[in-house]
Amino acid sequence: MKKLHLFVLCVLTSFIVNAQELPFRMEELTAPDYIKAVEKSSKTCILPIGVFEKHGPHLPLGTDLYTAREFAIRAAEKEYTVVFPWYYFSQINEAKHQPGTIAYSPELIWKVLQETLNELARNGFEKIIIVNGHGGNNAFLNFFGMAQLSERRNYSLYWFQPSDDLEVVKKAEELTQHDPYNQHAGNEESSVMKALEPEFVHLDRAGQQSGIDQDRLKNLPNVYTGIWWYAKFPNHYGGIGTKANAEAGELLINSTVTQLVKMIQAVKKDEMVPALQKQFFDESENPLKTKQ
Repeated sequence: MKKLHLFVLCVLTSFIVNAQELPFRMEELTAPDYIKAVEKSSKTCILPIGVFEKHGPHLPLGTDLYTAREFAIRAAEKEYTVVFPWYYFSQINEAKHQPGTIAYSPELIWKVLQETLNELARNGFEKIIIVNGHGGNNAFLNFFGMAQLSERRNYSLYWFQPSDDLEVVKKAEELTQHDPYNQHAGNEESSVMKALEPEFVHLDRAGQQSGIDQDRLKNLPNVYTGIWWYAKFPNHYGGIGTKANAEAGELLINSTVTQLVKMIQAVKKDEMVPALQKQFFDESENPLKTKQ
């Protein structure tokens, strides 16, 4: 009887260990394990999006890549979800004047993103979460999301949009400084990178260039123009990163990851978006029969 108990215990232990060892980083999965991962993730995948661009004189070009993927990885550790590798085909035309910027054409970034989603869906994922680390993608992703309605899709796309926890922001500022601009490579982003990749952060250089808003379009009220970012922050540095630190960065990271975990859990349970999409596409095929 003891031998039977021991055998059962070994089997259970082996099952638990194997379940825990199933990687969630997509590039680490074998083909057979990929099948298990799709099921374990409830057919949910995270696509972390960043870009290669200048981040002031003190942060690495891949800052947005580091942050987006780290948020995804930390969340996946808490709520199993498959995480796609670094994705850098992003909108960054506003930084083409700065060294190290990799700015693909609008046509290419659209096509690559759409085909990536199509391939993820073809490989079993029904819910895809975009975690965006680059502010320059915001308008692009909004339009791209709406354009998903242009034809029937066999997946649902969700874009993670965290909000600031004012208490966390206050604590982070107490550990560092108040940054009146805090747009790009400023106090918060520099603190996050100090926590994630400190060896690539050079705070001693943060004061070498100005991150102050130049406000060069103040003579044009109620106007939008594509040159707006360059008009404000030509150094591609918006903020003050001189006093950033890792402790503040961890507070900010944890706040974002907590929100992302809750989002993943909600997306896995979500039945409304897929149902609404199906209804919408069905009605779109014959709008004259749509109930008025």
